[in-house]
Amino acid sequence: MSYDIIGDIHGCAHSLQHLLETLGYAVRDGVYRHPRRTVIFLGDFIDRGPHQREVIGIVRRMIAAGTAQSVMGNHEFNAIAYHTPDRESGDYLRPHSDKNTRQHEKFLAAYVHTPDEYADVIGWFRTLPLWLDLGGLRIVHACWDAHLIAKLAASQNGSNLLDEDLLLQANRRGEWQFEALETLLKGKEIRLPDGASFRDKDGIPRHHIRVRWWDPAATNFRDAYFGPESARTHIPEDEIAGDHLVDYSYEAPPVFLGHYWMQGEPAPLARNIACLDYSVAEPGGRLTAYCWDGEQVLEKERFVWVGRVEQEW
Repeated sequence: MSYDIIGDIHGCAHSLQHLLETLGYAVRDGVYRHPRRTVIFLGDFIDRGPHQREVIGIVRRMIAAGTAQSVMGNHEFNAIAYHTPDRESGDYLRPHSDKNTRQHEKFLAAYVHTPDEYADVIGWFRTLPLWLDLGGLRIVHACWDAHLIAKLAASQNGSNLLDEDLLLQANRRGEWQFEALETLLKGKEIRLPDGASFRDKDGIPRHHIRVRWWDPAATNFRDAYFGPESARTHIPEDEIAGDHLVDYSYEAPPVFLGHYWMQGEPAPLARNIACLDYSVAEPGGRLTAYCWDGEQVLEKERFVWVGRVEQEW
């Protein structure tokens, strides 16, 4: 099977259409199709960009028609939790704080007048698997941790979906399910030393960093940091004490990630690991795909991208 794996879209429907057409997909019977290939989406369809409904419409039709698959992103997980009442606290699983609502405002605004459609979309988000293991290819939004994936599957009779109990426990800080979903959907994180912090792309102070979880050569905080380069100079160079890595062999099947707001020209992170999130919702960002045909060593020449379509904004 040949796959075109597409990174985080964040409401940028025109960029998605441009990329699909660049990859050779065309609309037939209302669905983007290719005569020989299938898309795999990495999640994060929503928030930030101006065309939330349009992105979801394109993706849902493709998945329903069998021309695409997808995993869940952290933004879909957050949307589910924001929508779901917490029976124990009387609040929502993701509280409706100013910060959470502001981060989610584009998606909420798209459905503010159609609550039934909003609920339907949230229900559809819950059908998205947390990971895909396709034998010679693996897909997850942020981090492939085989131990946590096996533990999650065992707790759900082998399922890779978000069931009711997992949704509840994954929103309870201190539960192992919380840490598991944080890792798979948001990445491996470690606390900075001595109270150090930096501001992320949204201006929010952060005391933890996401790390290059596969890279044994990254032994200090600055080298291990994984995210927008603009923040790197604010990360201390102290050596990391303790285990911050996830065991992922160079001989393991290729794994594709989204999530990390990469910059620069797309390229593999390691011989069998690639991130396809190149910040399409930011000025100068790109919507990026990788055209996979079974190779176990990833090739820079197989990345395809389009610049952010400015008419979108």
